[in-house]
This record gives sequence, structure tokens and C-alpha cells, in this order.
Amino acid sequence: MSDVRTTCPYCGVGCGLVVSGGVPKGDAAHPANYGRLCSKGAALKDTLSLSDRLLAPSIEGREASWNEALDLVAARFADTIREHGPNSVAFYVSGQFLTEDYYVANKLMKGFIGSGNIDTNSRLCMASSVAGHIRAFGEDVVPGCYEDLEETDLVVLVGSNMAWCHPVLYQRLIAAREKRGTKIIVVDPRRTATCEAADLHLAIAAGSDVALFNGLLAHLADHALDEPWVAQHVTGFAETLSSARAEALSLNITAAATGVPPTDLLRFYEIFARTERAMTLYSQGVNQSASGTDKVNAIINCHLATGRIGRPGMGPFSLTGQPNAMGGREVGGLANQLAAHMAFAPKDVARVARFWNAPGTASQPGRKAVDMFDAVARGEIKAIWIAATNPAVSMPRANHVRAALKACPFVAVSDTWPTDTSALAHVVLPAAGWAEKDGTVTNSERRISRQRAFRVAPGAARPDWWMFTEVARRMGWSDAFSYQTPADIFREHAALSAFENDGKRIFDIGALSDIDDQTYDALPPLRWPLPKSRSAEAGPRLFARGGFPTPDGRARMVPVSGSGAPRISALRLNTGRLRDQWHTMTRTGRVPHLMTHAAAPLLAMHPRDADARSIAPNTLARVENEYGAAVLRVVVTEDQKPGDVFVPMHWTDQFSSASAIGKLVSDRTDPVSGQPDLKASAVEVSAVETHWAGLLIRRDGAVPALGENAYWSKAPLASGFAFELAGWAALSGVIHSEDILRQLLRIPRGAEITSYSDPKKSTFRYAGFAGDRLEACLFLAPDDAALPSRAAVQAFLGQAMTPMERLSLLAALSPVNSARSQKIICSCFSVDADSIRDAIHNGKLASIAEIGAALKAGTNCGSCIPELKKLLQEQGADALETVK
Repeated sequence: MSDVRTTCPYCGVGCGLVVSGGVPKGDAAHPANYGRLCSKGAALKDTLSLSDRLLAPSIEGREASWNEALDLVAARFADTIREHGPNSVAFYVSGQFLTEDYYVANKLMKGFIGSGNIDTNSRLCMASSVAGHIRAFGEDVVPGCYEDLEETDLVVLVGSNMAWCHPVLYQRLIAAREKRGTKIIVVDPRRTATCEAADLHLAIAAGSDVALFNGLLAHLADHALDEPWVAQHVTGFAETLSSARAEALSLNITAAATGVPPTDLLRFYEIFARTERAMTLYSQGVNQSASGTDKVNAIINCHLATGRIGRPGMGPFSLTGQPNAMGGREVGGLANQLAAHMAFAPKDVARVARFWNAPGTASQPGRKAVDMFDAVARGEIKAIWIAATNPAVSMPRANHVRAALKACPFVAVSDTWPTDTSALAHVVLPAAGWAEKDGTVTNSERRISRQRAFRVAPGAARPDWWMFTEVARRMGWSDAFSYQTPADIFREHAALSAFENDGKRIFDIGALSDIDDQTYDALPPLRWPLPKSRSAEAGPRLFARGGFPTPDGRARMVPVSGSGAPRISALRLNTGRLRDQWHTMTRTGRVPHLMTHAAAPLLAMHPRDADARSIAPNTLARVENEYGAAVLRVVVTEDQKPGDVFVPMHWTDQFSSASAIGKLVSDRTDPVSGQPDLKASAVEVSAVETHWAGLLIRRDGAVPALGENAYWSKAPLASGFAFELAGWAALSGVIHSEDILRQLLRIPRGAEITSYSDPKKSTFRYAGFAGDRLEACLFLAPDDAALPSRAAVQAFLGQAMTPMERLSLLAALSPVNSARSQKIICSCFSVDADSIRDAIHNGKLASIAEIGAALKAGTNCGSCIPELKKLLQEQGADALETVK
């Protein structure tokens, strides 16, 4: 089979892949990544054979045919619309969709059902960027491109742990800095891995971004204002500057508002003012806020005032979270958009209705994500189709969302694997995965890339566009949904972008509206706009000479207030991503080596906050508020600001007993964008006094039945699963019969159990064997320190063991009781922290390049380089080099 060029399904960088012999690797010719991949992308080959795939439609838990399942979905939606109107139904879709999937779902809901009730999980990550772009530019347009990273002299990273969340771009930036000397300033309340490369870290108070950039605007007005550019291309400057000056009365006032020392603040302002080639890259720390849109506009205001936009190495740049969040925005996947960057203005509604030949096209925006699930809870939405996303975990107030779905008369879910959400569905539809789908995605720099299938979908799995098309046909709209291939859909999408456009909308890919199937199949990565009047690209950057898609052609500066995050007496919960995990771990949580960097969910606290609550490092703590509670292991670190705690967003009920943190996130949203505030929920944190700790390793991954007085987290192994256990009730309540023990070990009744017990020390060890092969083992002790090393024990799983090895296992003798660290630093090559420390000490390594030469760590995706730098500093070496 010849090589297949496709695109990575993770973040919005949009890395190209070449699949050879069924193995995906980085595409050296793709302009987004030039062959580099992050740890997740490099592990994509390990996701191709994962078990648990949904292979057939099901209705109420029983297997069904596609005809039966689709007939039921169409009938339930049609009956609900007939009885309660079009706004009684909804779609909740995903940035994991391909553009063709998005287009069909949006057309069905807005054009033919006649409701705006389709929204996407991009509402949780990029909606404030969309709103900020529209307010400033008149359209949702990212002005710059990735090449700017190689041509800039200053990068300001705001609310972005780029080293972990967009590592391929981060490595492009670091490589460019070595050649150019680019300065890097990080604005983030937390000290993240990205800060390791920063020339300056501004640990601002949560929510104070607007105050910071209002202060910058006031400084720029005095030292770097581009008056001719502003006069020709901008409106609202005077009002915006006046508003900013009213808040930034002095450096000390801005310092007090942001929590940044005046000297650091002035240094930032002066560097920005004197550096013409300046970029501001921002991500979820800006967007996921109740003032996210204002934060976006505060950043854009500074670039507009200085004319630093659309030219090489300068401009505001939104780092997109999902692989096709941008494509979803193009087709109208958000509830407040129509299609092809058109809004619900009467002229746009009439235009889209003419193009689709759909006189019933929705004329009003639909419900945004948080309001959508509230409407489900109130019974106003009575049928919902959820596709390629897991809102039972990822949405704010996740318990509320689960209750709403349980009470909803009809829930359909289409996905590739079972999720917490699919467990609540009446109908579950098996979706083709990224390796099995054909279509397009658009990355953060407006670049459209082809995603090409390189294997056949397993079982009865089908593409999402096909499902929505089939339901539309069953609802009576066969002529409008006569698509046979993704190319048919793409051509229509491209034609709509050009329809009655005449240059009014920058999003125009009309040049691609007449391509044949062969040209679509061979489509290279292209950046829009691509209007019909030009067959070549329109250029990588926009707005250097103005030309904004507003009625007067000018950009709009927007006065914004720096009121900041709400004052709360409790701790402030911040949620976010880890390096090796993706969303709710549907794929990554099943790959063993991606779970070695962080095998369990963690709560990061500042020492002052931990001490005040008598919480020791590596113990369990309860995090709770009015919405729910979670139990997590604590990391005490000065990387956190006092008053703030951080929890990763990824863990679900499939991977931990009580760590799905979406249950604690409040329902506060940005009033303009509707994006939830995922960074500032009030929580109380208290110590959990545990009476015992445990390590369970077995072939079976079923959730252990431990009751409500115990904690567990699960991580996959090469030949089974490891469970970290702890309990706050007496151990006798967990192990008191052979039946319960066998249930925990998940071994058949005839299997042999050997044991070791020391009741005086509360130490118990059990091993289950099928013949002479180890099937499961359970270690229980008063605390973690008395447990054996997981890394050593797991090596025995599924292996034949001699009597002496059995004795060693149960007695927890060496090598089982290894004291070495289990923390993997480099996931790409499975290099642990202690091995790196040993190599630095014994080999007298003094640079990251030397570590790479000795151990390979840091030589692939580069996302572990900040941690390698820390280890070098621990050992007293200078980390001045990076791996080329």
C-alpha cells in the first residue's frame, strides 16, 4: 500500500502525518510541523488497535441494525418537532468533527429543522476568540501565520502552556529563538513548563488580563502609537484609550490590580513598546473566562494601536484547542453563527436560505452549550444528538448535565468508544475514527488540510456526515442531502463561502468549489482566503494594509474593563490540560506509556494553602463546592499562586473514582461569547485521613467495587491495568471474605490464590494464578510508603512465575520493592526521572543535547525539554542547549 498523507486528530496545530505500512509518522513536507509530532501524535500508532470500539448501533443497550437505529432517531426527532416545534431538539457536536461532518449537521439543524440549536464543544475553548475577532475585525479571522514565529522578535504568551498544549509550535519558537534571539514573556498565574524558556514570567492574579493590557495600551499610547495607521484603519481609539487610562492611572495601580511587581510590569511594557515585531499568542487562560471576550479585545487593542498586525512577525494569534475548531467556525457550528462566517442578520439568513433552497432556515441564534443543557434539564429540549464529545464529563456542573440527560425523553450519541455520555443514551451510533475518515480540517493559521482514511472502519462504524445525511433523508429532505462522498459536501461548502460574497467576507474558498474528486483527493494544505478570482493563495497574513470586513473597512478598538475575576473567600479552582493527555482520555487514556508521565489525577496547591489545611504532599484531599466533590492526590508546589489550585480536566469515571473535575466547575459564562469560566470556580479543600493504601494490578480493567469510602485510579499497562487504592474506612470493610477478594482480583473461582498477612502491621498481599501465570495481585498497607513499586510488580503480570519469584512477590523483596522513581519524563522513549538523574551525575552531562545523545530523551517531540532543564538545574548543570 502506498503512503497516505493525513492530519493529526489532536490539537489545532494541524500537524501533517504520513502513514506508511499502517504506521503514522510526522510529515516532513507539511508546513505546520515539518515532520515533528508531540508525544500524543507520536503515539497514534498505539491507538489503532485499542479495544472497546463501538462496532454496531444499539438501542436501549441491545444491538440493532443501522436502518432500525437511524429510523428511530429520525422518527423521534420528527415527532418531537411536530409536537413541540423545532427549538425542542438540539445537536451538540465537536471540534473532532471534520469540516464535512460539521457542514451536514449544521445544514440539517439550521436550514431544514429550522432551529439554531446546534452548538459545539468549541464553545468551551474558542468562543471568546470568535467573539473578540468579530468585535474587532468584523469577522472571525486569525490575521497571522506560523511563519511569524520564525520572524518575530518578541512573543508574549498569555494563558497558554504552549510547551505542553501546542508543543510542536513551541519547538518551532524555541528553534527560532536560538537563531534570532527572540524574547519570550509568559503571562500566567501558574509557573508552567513554558515558563522554563521565558525571559520574564508575569504571574498575574487570576482574571486580571484586561487590567494588564489596559496598562500596556496606556503605555503604548505614549511610547509606540502608530498615529497614521490608527487614523486610516481604526475606529474607537479615543474612547478605548480613555477607558484604559481611567483604570491604568499609574504603574502602581496596575501592579496592585494584577499582582505583578511594578518593576516587572514596566519591563514588560518597555520591551513591548520598543519591539515592533511582537506577537501575542493566547489560549485557554484567556478564552475560558467570564471576561474572555474582553481579554481578547484588550490584546487586540494593543496591536491595533501600534499597527502591529498582518506584517511578518507581529500580531495577535489565537492558539486553537481542537483539530478542527476552526473548520467548525467556518461552517457555522456555533449556535450564534449561521454558515460561512455569516450571522443571523436578515440579509444573511435570506442568502443562506436561497443557497440551500431552505425557506425554513433558522432566523435566530440557538442555545449555547451551557444554556442548551439547562434547557434539556428544564424539559424545553426533548431530543438531543451528541456527537464526538463527552459532555457528561467536560461540561460545567457535569452532575447537572448527567441528570438532564437521564431525564431527557430522547438522547442519541455517536462516538468511537463508550463514554460517560454514551452510557446515558437511548441510541448509540458507532462512529468511524480519525484513521477511517475522509475530509478536511482547518488549523489555527487558517490552513485547510486533508484527512485521509488509511484503513477500513471496524464493524459497522460509519462517518458522522453519513449518519446526519441518512437521518436528513429519513426526515424527508433527500434532495438537499444527496451527498455520496465527502468531496460532494466540500464543494458545496466552498460554493457557499463564495455565494453573493463579492469580497464582503474574508472567508472565501470559492476557488475550490468546482474541483473534481481527484483534485479533492490530492488537495495539498492550503490557507484561506482562496476566492475564485485567484487560483493561488491570497497570502499568509491579513490586515497589514487594513481592509477589515466591517461596513467602513476599519478595525474597531473596543473599550474593556479590567474588573478581573470575582473575589471569593474560598480557593479558586483552575482546570487545564496535561502534556500527554487529550480531552476526556477516550484515546490517550488507553495508551500505557501516555499514562506514565501522570498516572493519576492530581491537585496542585501552594505550600501556604496546604499548610493552612494540614494537607501533606502526596496525600489525598477532598475538593468540593455546591456542585459536587472530588478526591485527588495532592502535589504541593510553589508553581501555584496562593489562593489558586489546579486540577487536570481529563479524568473521567472510567479512570478514577472521584476525579472528574467538571462536576465542580461553575455555570458562570462570558456574557458575549457564552464561553464557560473554567478557571475560577470557588472550592473548599480539606485533608482526607486515609486508613490504608493499596496497589491492585490485574489483567482485567473493570472498575473495582470498593464502595463510597475508598478511592481508586486506573492506568493501563502493556498486559493489564494498575489501580492505585486508598480508603478512609477500616480495611476490614474492604477485605472480609474470599468472594470479595476474588471480585477485586477478577479471577475465576478455580484459580489459585496465595497470600501473605501481617495483621499487626496491617499489611496484606494476595496473588492470583492461572496455572503458574500471574493474573492479578493486590497489596494493602497502612500507607503508600509500605507498598511495592508498581513498575517492578507489573513486569510479572501474565508471566509464569517460579516458586522463588512468587515468594519474592509476596514478601515484597527486591526487585519488587524498588525505591526508584516511577515518573516518566520522556514519554516518547519511556525515560524515567531517576535514569536521567543517574545519567547526568554519572556521565557528567551538562546540556539537554547531551541527555538526548545518551538517552534519546527530548529528541522527538521536545515537550519534555522544560523538565529536562529542571533536572539539569537540580544537578547543578547549565541547560543552555536544546536538541535540534
